[in-house]
Amino acid sequence: MRRHRNIKIVATLGPASSDYDTIRALFEAGADVFRLNMSHGSHEDHRARYDAIRKVETDTGRPIAILADLQGPKLRVGQFTAGAHDLEEGDRFRFDLDAALGDSTRVRLPHPEIFAALEPGSSLLVNDGKIRLRVEECGPDFANCTVRVGGTISDRKGVNVPDVVLPLAALSDKDRSDLEFACELGVDWLALSFVQRPEDMLEARELAKGRAAILAKIEKPAAVRAFAEILKVSDGIMVARGDLGVELPVESVPPIQKRLVRMCRTAAKPVIVATQMLESMIESPVPTRAEVSDVANAIYEGADAVMLSAESAAGSYPFEAVRTMDAVAVEVERGQMYREIMETGRQVEGGTTADSIVAAAREVAENTGVKAICCFTHSGTTALKTSRERPRVPILALTPFTSTARRLCLSWGVNCFMTHGDVSRFKMAVVSAARAARSGGFAQNGENIVVVAGVPFNIPGSTNILRVAPCDEKLIFNTDPE
Repeated sequence: MRRHRNIKIVATLGPASSDYDTIRALFEAGADVFRLNMSHGSHEDHRARYDAIRKVETDTGRPIAILADLQGPKLRVGQFTAGAHDLEEGDRFRFDLDAALGDSTRVRLPHPEIFAALEPGSSLLVNDGKIRLRVEECGPDFANCTVRVGGTISDRKGVNVPDVVLPLAALSDKDRSDLEFACELGVDWLALSFVQRPEDMLEARELAKGRAAILAKIEKPAAVRAFAEILKVSDGIMVARGDLGVELPVESVPPIQKRLVRMCRTAAKPVIVATQMLESMIESPVPTRAEVSDVANAIYEGADAVMLSAESAAGSYPFEAVRTMDAVAVEVERGQMYREIMETGRQVEGGTTADSIVAAAREVAENTGVKAICCFTHSGTTALKTSRERPRVPILALTPFTSTARRLCLSWGVNCFMTHGDVSRFKMAVVSAARAARSGGFAQNGENIVVVAGVPFNIPGSTNILRVAPCDEKLIFNTDPE
């Protein structure tokens, strides 16, 4: 089950991928992380999928990460007398709080917080940006607009407000309920939608109470502007290009994606590139050439993971979609250009002892023929810092904590192993690393590995030692103290 690529694949589960056999097949095809989309399905649906994932984990002996993606507050218009009306460029249209059914001139927008934030000149987007309006006049309970791009407006269509920071919490009442359910269930990652400011992440972190890592979805212009501050208080990032491309000019999304991915790597925090990566494979067994290039581009940028949404959740070809992502990743990563990009993009924030140790481990591994870098980690920090280095050899993360092993499944190049027994002495840590490298097929008898750890053990952030060790039977079976 060893992956022959470093980037990870996140697969969303749904009606097309809910049972044990399907989930196991997706895992064997290449999925490393499974996403539970809390916007769809009941708690019982998600519980059943969670249980199936954990059974796959037990049966295969490989840690698997589970990501619960919270819906976030949904802004929608009310209903219309005829169900829908056509708006043309230049028409005048009003949004207000009146509960009466809408018509061709107005509709209810039951979100007073939007009116409070609007200013003349602000934009309102309806139905994923297909309809665009400019605010001419506004007050605490209305906004008179001019239609700039027309279309059919209908019941309960979504509304985006790209120009202002809305006084909305990123967590709705439904999100709070879903968050508590997901944490009690035991998910490894929580994705927070509609993030606009770092305070949104701090609120979610307080509610999670350490039971799951928190990932910020970047899908609002306000989040892009405040990204540096949001990144500091996040465990990971998702570049959610769908909504981002609605609220920003589409041509601005690629450079934003590249910048955010680079900042995440510098900070040693995993980043997922998501949305519409293989969209045509919802209905087709093969992707378009442009989609393949899009996946390859995210890999070249150094993303930790790429994500499938409807392709694996509701599409007709979920296995083919995962296999395609896997094949593209393997092909891209074996090229010399990929290695050159990874090495020229290497940057480090700060300069701690741990940073220096993992940098030295990469150099030793690449210059002396070492087969793998083995990191002992409690919190996952050492493995994340090693992943940031993007070494040419595999990274093995050894940890006594199941939660840490699962969370690291999202990180570039990290292969997770559980440690058992006494590893309080460095000699036993080396033995455990050698056993993991041998059992996982990363090194053979007589080949060397680099072992990185912190002494004394059991102190997070204490990485301070590096050793080159052979993977030979004498070391593995002779476990007497040095």
